Amino acid sequence: MVTPGGLVVLTDRRSAAGPLVETIAAAVRGGASWVVLRERDLPRDERAELAAKLRAVVPAGRLIVAGPDPLGGNAVHLAAADLVPAGVPLVGRSWHGTEPLSDVDYVTLSPIYLTSTKPGYGPALGVVRAAELAGEMPWLALGGVDSAARAAECAGAGAAGIAVLGAIMRAANPERVARTLAGSFAAAQGQPPPSLGGDPKSQSDPGPIGPADPLWTAEQCGQRREVRA
Repeated sequence: MVTPGGLVVLTDRRSAAGPLVETIAAAVRGGASWVVLRERDLPRDERAELAAKLRAVVPAGRLIVAGPDPLGGNAVHLAAADLVPAGVPLVGRSWHGTEPLSDVDYVTLSPIYLTSTKPGYGPALGVVRAAELAGEMPWLALGGVDSAARAAECAGAGAAGIAVLGAIMRAANPERVARTLAGSFAAAQGQPPPSLGGDPKSQSDPGPIGPADPLWTAEQCGQRREVRA
């Protein structure tokens, strides 16, 4: 089973600047490789309908559903308290240094940087501490990855991918933002940029995607958390 990597977009219909499915489709055109469907407050039938619409615009097999119910798919992303469902090929977990890892394929670590999506959530881990925590486990950098420089820093630290919510959801041009983040991450990994779709006119130099908060040092970002062997 291939684990998530590159640009992974997390959904939030409430903060999206436009219709959620259109926003995700634009991000995919810009180079997003995976999408995590959140929206856990929706009734199951509405959420399943949304999952079906997203699967129509996301690369095949690349929609991950938050929570233990894959909604007819093949991948889930679990919260700390969620039990691992039987028969799901790809399982990830939001990890904080204490949850068991033997039963998952990848983890997200957060917040890597302070994030406006969850004000007060922190302190920030920083990429050095995140890499130490993850060890050999594939990990996604989540929280505050809102600039090309930060995307590249996460790649340089060994992250398999960057998990992005606010920078994509709130963007007036999510395709352009996705292209900037995905391209910078891939370049720092020494990989070719993701294949592009959409209007060629939108594939010119994207320019800055907005100012980022100053990067924290490793000392400022470090947190003491239990590391499981």
